Amino acid sequence: MDTILAYERDPYATILETRVLRTGEEQGRPFAILEDTILYPEGGGQPADRGTLGGVAVLDVQKRDGEIRHYLASPLAEGPALVELDWTRRFDHMQQHTGQHLLTAVAQDRFGWGTTAFHLGAAVCDIEVTAASMSLRDLEVLEEAVAAEIRACREISARRVSPETYKLEAVRSRGLPEGHTGDIRLVQIAEVDLNTCGGTHLRHTGEIEVLKLLGTEPIRGGTRLFYGAGRRARLRLDAHEKRNAALRALLGAPDEDLAPALQTKLDQLQAAERRVRKLEDELAEVQATALAARPEALVEAHLEGRDMAFLQKLAKQALSAAPTKAVFLTSETGGQGLFLLSAGEACALDVPALGKAVAALLGAKGGGSGKTFQGKAPGLAARAEALARLRED
Repeated sequence: MDTILAYERDPYATILETRVLRTGEEQGRPFAILEDTILYPEGGGQPADRGTLGGVAVLDVQKRDGEIRHYLASPLAEGPALVELDWTRRFDHMQQHTGQHLLTAVAQDRFGWGTTAFHLGAAVCDIEVTAASMSLRDLEVLEEAVAAEIRACREISARRVSPETYKLEAVRSRGLPEGHTGDIRLVQIAEVDLNTCGGTHLRHTGEIEVLKLLGTEPIRGGTRLFYGAGRRARLRLDAHEKRNAALRALLGAPDEDLAPALQTKLDQLQAAERRVRKLEDELAEVQATALAARPEALVEAHLEGRDMAFLQKLAKQALSAAPTKAVFLTSETGGQGLFLLSAGEACALDVPALGKAVAALLGAKGGGSGKTFQGKAPGLAARAEALARLRED
């Protein structure tokens, strides 16, 4: 681990001939220790690289007990082996990580906001800064200042210094890892930033391409600032454009009118839902009156496409009008059967016992106590059998 490895010597190397020095297994995962590697082990907020080793997929790379373990999809023998890097993933990480260094430096210099944490996520990255809050204007100024440094194509370099030299450098750092000994690696953005970091970085800020601030949220007295950089930001824009194109087609409106057009549709939908609820209430009232007027002690009905709320409403109204009766209601909706057994206040039917019997016949799951038992079934093929069982009582 004291040797400068290939991922640090040349972050742009994608193929390396090396040797597997030792193999092992950790919690059922085979791993290999290499003589040299271009695969970056997770650390400093940057995720581990992916790639292949001797044609076998590398699933993770981690530092363990002073060595770098390459966790593999299958075991590999010791000896010569070719390492190949998943460059698309690596370059994305370099864009995000270098973007973080630049964003951190500009936030500190322009606003005095210190960075306390960094997270390189699969879709979105974030830094945590000491700002209690940020205005929209603050974000605009910050983003423009970062864009100016990207356009300036500031050179980025890395070097190692001794602890003694480190003390003399004007380093912007959140501190060294606990227990660190030996030389300290510094990453410099010319005329902008000097920071301690073990990660892989771009050659100049122009390779970041673009950095877009995506929003904020308060956290631990500070602010979490979300961003995306490089190809990731371009892919995000592409996704937005495709989504907008679909919305334009659906709503028949240009981009600038999509929100108002959608609000109009939502207002219309809510009005339609209110009309449907009113009609359902009227329908339930009519059907409840019809059920209550029937001569049987147990009345039944199947109402295709109705949900449980409608069955409950119908049972309540029918039994309010005819408290000596019991009702057995069913429905099929969304490929699922529903049933409800309920008895009026003056009805002596043993609803819990009979409800369980009906559930068993229908292969349903359900429950209830007192005067109501309801459930859901895969289907209602045994409905007639269930009704016959109820009529026995």
